[in-house]
Amino acid sequence: MAAAPTTPTATRVASTSVSNQVPSPHYATTRRHSLYGTEDRIVIDPGSRVWKVGFSGEGRPRDVFVTASPKYGSSLWSFSFGKTAAEQTDALILLEQRLQDLLRSVFFESLLVDSRSRKVLIAEHPLLPLAIKEALARILFQNLQVPSISFAPSHVLALMAAGRLTGLVLDCGYLESSALPIYGSRPLYTSIRSTPLAGARLGAHLRSLLLLFGSYLPPMGVVGSAPKATSVPEDVLTDAVVEEVKTRCCFVGEPIHSSKNRPRSSSSSTVAADDAVSVDTSGDSAPSESGHSRVSVEVDNPSDSASTTYPGRQLSVMRDLYVRHSSATDLRLAVPVPGAVPSGAGTSTTIRATLIIPGWVRERAAEVLFEDGDVDETSVAEVILDALLKVPIDLRKDFASSIVVAGGTSMLPGFIPRIQAELSRLLSPSPPPTLSIPPRVASPSTPTPATTRFPRTSTVLTPPAKPIYDPYTVLRPLAPFIAILNNPAPPQAQSTQAKSNAGKAPAFAPASLAWIGGSLAGALKTGGEEILRERWDETIEEVLEDRRAVASPDSPATPIIGRANLTTRVHVLPDWTKTPLGSGAPSVHAASL
Repeated sequence: MAAAPTTPTATRVASTSVSNQVPSPHYATTRRHSLYGTEDRIVIDPGSRVWKVGFSGEGRPRDVFVTASPKYGSSLWSFSFGKTAAEQTDALILLEQRLQDLLRSVFFESLLVDSRSRKVLIAEHPLLPLAIKEALARILFQNLQVPSISFAPSHVLALMAAGRLTGLVLDCGYLESSALPIYGSRPLYTSIRSTPLAGARLGAHLRSLLLLFGSYLPPMGVVGSAPKATSVPEDVLTDAVVEEVKTRCCFVGEPIHSSKNRPRSSSSSTVAADDAVSVDTSGDSAPSESGHSRVSVEVDNPSDSASTTYPGRQLSVMRDLYVRHSSATDLRLAVPVPGAVPSGAGTSTTIRATLIIPGWVRERAAEVLFEDGDVDETSVAEVILDALLKVPIDLRKDFASSIVVAGGTSMLPGFIPRIQAELSRLLSPSPPPTLSIPPRVASPSTPTPATTRFPRTSTVLTPPAKPIYDPYTVLRPLAPFIAILNNPAPPQAQSTQAKSNAGKAPAFAPASLAWIGGSLAGALKTGGEEILRERWDETIEEVLEDRRAVASPDSPATPIIGRANLTTRVHVLPDWTKTPLGSGAPSVHAASL
């Protein structure tokens, strides 16, 4: 009988297990990368002041740096690039040069990778000017020669990092605070609302409070003589000093209407810190010699406020109110002396003075972000409610119960719980207006009650007080469902939906939510539309051909000096403001075709 057929066997080389692989010294993971290195994308979160960069699939960015500098100002860009066309062109040229330096530093200094073999995912703000997006794409494609670029909305990425696909994201950054509803990972751009009350406004307000109410101790001169406290010079409060005070010393207090803090006096002892030590300002409450920078009004003597000017009285009332509802302590912060040189040859140690920060300034400086504003400058809590008013009624409950707060300004301690308290206050029912009818007053022409039994009287009736207009009355039924996903201290829930969502997001820093969402989207390859470098080059060639065809043969030819100097706008990048937005659900007849 013939032998039964058998499958031939061959000896194979044993494969090396993943655990025996030697990982690259630059990567923190042992995951195997592709041959050309384009599997892990470069994730960039470009803010107007702070940039965060790193690789997709990682839990935190590799580098976080501030783009502000004394040469370029406190932010990389602003709302306006100039009034005239020449000013706008010059501003864009300077901005593009600055962006080129930053992007080259990201690839060759922060990440140490070859830009030609790495795809890039950019977390863009929905209101980012298109000129800045084109400058970023032009530098990445023409200067760094990246294979492709993907733009993803930062609000969608922040919601993705919180583990949700539907919700409302409040991004409180440096230049503006914006609220965007997102349903099923689809941003509802028509419902976006923004306000300029953000980190820049907080910094300007903090600078004004320090100039008015802060104290300055110059460095000690003669041995044995203590320096006297003076008003804070303006050149001491540089952008770096104000930013350090804001990030290291300030926090957000409870609402004044519900604050349970006991009233405190203007003098209090403080707690020591590394660079902000204890101080007793009981002897520093004397009026300053500079009347324009400090208010010469004593806190404990209200009669002095009557002798000051109207702005002085307003500032005194504000200070008294905040002092009574503040329990924070005063701090001393070491600051460099303006114009001082290093103390010794070959050293970088400079002479430092002391800046005394009142405790109520530390706690109540952020009130500028929560005060009820007007149409142009609504508070950060009102921005959320304005966005809820724009969405369909049947979706409001889902958005109200899944709120995510992101952005660098929201890193202030107590910021997110204060947002929750402000939303509850705005949605709480207001007391009904009371109608007071004054008593009847006898007319002077009528006889006295002694001569007549029924005296004639005239009735003076005041019209009823008009009810105060409340634009958020229709949102009051949503008060039990308000829940912030990343609230570190959620209040007691009033509904099952709020209880299941409040504080359930992963404990990521609010400032890094957009970048973490970009890292997740890059690892899952679910970012925005991918724009290839070949498509960019083809579009530029088409634009150049159109320019040559439109140019008149009689007009002198204008030489084109490189593609980087191309001034014609290239319509390749996704722009939601130029695309038709849906006005509602699709038609039944259209869906059946």
